[in-house]
Amino acid sequence: MATIKETLLSSTAPVKAAAPRNKITVVGVGQVGMACAISILQKDLADELALVDILEDKLRGEMLDLQHGSLFLKTPTIVADKDYCVTANSRIVVVTGGVRQQEGESRLNLVQRNVNVFKFIIPQVVKYSPDATILVVSNPVDIMTYVTWKLSGLPQNRVIGSGTNLDSARFRYMISQKLGVSASSCHGYVLGEHGDSSVPVWSGVNVAGVALQSLNPDIGTDKDPENWKDVHKQVVDSAYEVIRLKGYTNWAIGMSVADLVESITKNLSRVHPVSTMVKNFYGIKDEVFLSLPCVLDGQGLVKVVNQKLGDNEVAQLQKSAATLWSIQKDIKEL
Repeated sequence: MATIKETLLSSTAPVKAAAPRNKITVVGVGQVGMACAISILQKDLADELALVDILEDKLRGEMLDLQHGSLFLKTPTIVADKDYCVTANSRIVVVTGGVRQQEGESRLNLVQRNVNVFKFIIPQVVKYSPDATILVVSNPVDIMTYVTWKLSGLPQNRVIGSGTNLDSARFRYMISQKLGVSASSCHGYVLGEHGDSSVPVWSGVNVAGVALQSLNPDIGTDKDPENWKDVHKQVVDSAYEVIRLKGYTNWAIGMSVADLVESITKNLSRVHPVSTMVKNFYGIKDEVFLSLPCVLDGQGLVKVVNQKLGDNEVAQLQKSAATLWSIQKDIKEL
């Protein structure tokens, strides 16, 4: 007797699953990983989403929860497994896995523990998706992007750190609140380290092409009567504030990552401040990854914008690089 499926449907071609064209993998199903996943799904960026983690029950639970919402999505296939074979043929792999800093733990110890985690993750990713672009989100993101580049053997254009894309979004939002203008119309970048030594580029902040520095030459300095410098302090402190209030940050970084993924999957050639190799930029001599304005398209990170920075901004960027190198140079077994 014919099944309901056989009676209902008449095939006009051999039944064969088409290979995904925009498969996206998220490694790690913690708060950040799932915020990345849901943001990517809501923007309809993937024709297949794969999730990977070592926590099998949580992994399956997250997969089922997303699958049950399939009616409201345009991603036909959502899969998950602790085996990296599930990630095969990914176009983009978003890495959010890693360990958290423990109380009293030095940054170097945290980095070294995360390096050991990445020594398992990255070779598996490259084994199953050798043509993928890897987008690193795990902290400390600049150092972990360098680690990923070393472990993967991939060209620089296909290893990208989420960097200061979120810091810059926070910066623009806080400027917009002071001016009463939409954040999308307030333009400016935070560059350098995703962290305490990040560099606000006050010389480039503008609204409709009007440089705020032309209206207030002391903007962002200690001499500034309007204390715009406090805006960058709020950017640096904002993650700590959110963590203090709710225990972690996830939604904003998830949306930021989806923004980067969109530029790659849709070949948009948009400029984003993301972490890339900065050796030989702005007098930096070491192999460190920091955020500069970069063009992202279907090939990954294809160009760096040579932004005109003030002397003080260049000095801050060099200091940011030195801060990272002081930790990075002691990483073992890379």
